[in-house]
Amino acid sequence: MDESVTTEAAWTPVPGEEQYSSLALANSAIALPGRRVLDLLDSPAQTNRWLTEHGLAPVDIGMREMCASQLRSLREQIRALFDARVAGLPALPAALAAVNDALTRVPTAPLLHWDEKNGPYRATPHPTTEIVDHALATLAANAADLLTGPDAERLTACQSSPCNRYLLRHGRRQWCSTRCGDRARAARAYARRTRAQPD
Repeated sequence: MDESVTTEAAWTPVPGEEQYSSLALANSAIALPGRRVLDLLDSPAQTNRWLTEHGLAPVDIGMREMCASQLRSLREQIRALFDARVAGLPALPAALAAVNDALTRVPTAPLLHWDEKNGPYRATPHPTTEIVDHALATLAANAADLLTGPDAERLTACQSSPCNRYLLRHGRRQWCSTRCGDRARAARAYARRTRAQPD
C-alpha cells in the first residue's frame, strides 16, 4: 500500500468542500483499501487543527476528547443524512434529531447579562465548550443548507470502492479525486480482461 494515501496531505478537498464545510466534515473519515480508515478527527489536537483550518475555532483552544467526540458523532449523523439523500431514502430520526440538537445549541443573538457596576449588556461568551458548540451549530446549519438547497441534487457518493467520500457532482464526474477515478477505471479494465479470458 502506498503510504502517501494514509497522510492528511495526500487528500485534496473534493468538489463542493470549499462551499460546504459539512461536506468536508463528512469526508474527514476516509476509507482506505484494506479496510483501514484515515480519521482527520482522531485526536483532540487533530480535531482542533481541522476546526482551525475550516475557520471554526482559534488555534489551540485546549480541545478535550469529549469535544472531539461530539464532532465525530455529528460527522456520523451528517453522513447518515447524506446517505439517505443520495439513496433517496427517508432520513433516520436519530440523525435528524442530532443535527437539530446541534442547531439549537447556540443562541441566535447575544444573551443579556448584568454587570453590577455598568448594568445590563449583551454578549456572547466563548469558552472552549461554547466554541465547540458554535462549530457544531455552524456545521449542522451548513449541512441543512446543503440538503435543502439547490446543490442537494448534485450531492453524490464517490463511485470508487472503497472510497466513502461525498462530492457535488459536476457534469458526469463520479469520483472525488483523480486517484479514485484511476482506481475505478483500473478495476473496470481488470474486470473486462478477466471476463474475456477463457476458463
